[in-house]
Amino acid sequence: MNPQTRPHRIGIDLGGTKIEGVLLTPDGQTLARRRIATPRNAGDAGTEYQEICDAICRLVAKMAGQVPDRKPCTIGIGIPGTIDRHTGLVQNANTTSLIGRPLQAELERRLERPIGMENDANCFTLAEAHMGAAQGYGLVFGIIMGTGCGGGICINSRLHTGQHQISGEWGHFSVDPQGELCWCGNRGCIETKISGGGVARAFEKRYGRKLTLEQITEGYRRGDDPDCTAAFEQFIDDYGRCVGGLISTLDPDAIVLGGGVSNIEELYTMGLARVRRYAFHPHVQTPILKHRLGDSAGVYGAAWIGQ
Repeated sequence: MNPQTRPHRIGIDLGGTKIEGVLLTPDGQTLARRRIATPRNAGDAGTEYQEICDAICRLVAKMAGQVPDRKPCTIGIGIPGTIDRHTGLVQNANTTSLIGRPLQAELERRLERPIGMENDANCFTLAEAHMGAAQGYGLVFGIIMGTGCGGGICINSRLHTGQHQISGEWGHFSVDPQGELCWCGNRGCIETKISGGGVARAFEKRYGRKLTLEQITEGYRRGDDPDCTAAFEQFIDDYGRCVGGLISTLDPDAIVLGGGVSNIEELYTMGLARVRRYAFHPHVQTPILKHRLGDSAGVYGAAWIGQ
């Protein structure tokens, strides 16, 4: 398509603490970016939901106001959950005030136009496959390791979402039936094992100390804290087992890691060795890549799924 006839693209990434917006030119250059705080109202889910809708609409208007000469633009929104294709309601959302709400229909009504809406991990994966670390690979599995753990699948730069819109929801695969209770209702999910929140909770339960995964990692690197050493080595082993099993199941051309936990360099050395140990192949060559787009991958991916 001729760049002159392609639209501008607005992307919105709805996160637990911030909402980010981006405006891309037809050739993919960033024309504007803005971040605002995500409204939170712990005492009233209905009010919080409406305030989130208000904030998104204001941010879209801000981005749309910067499109030159009112030229056509698409709008895509990444959310911490999925849209049930049968009911149109949000499901499996970390931001619980969204669950059971017609978010896409509500925003389309208020914006008076169609929008694209996808899970935030899918947006991350699409962005890294389209213009980031996994560019040029065929089957890409994207993993977000942060407070929680999510995933997405991209095939030849196109998202694969599945019959139930949950393709890539690898973080809620139960690997330990006797493990910790996950917010999803199952026990021993991958998220309880290798997310930042999961490792911190396990450390507190075992050692009676409150440390973040970052602090546990620092204690391991110093070599002067046996608790941190044991917890970190268990984290690396769990990571290797989970990612090795993923490779055995899907055999992707590349895996790309995002989220705060993905910045732990040992994942690409010690962790890679454990992955190769647990995968069902004697010579695993699957590249495990560190994100290139940082915490803005989600908003760029949202822009690319816009309608």
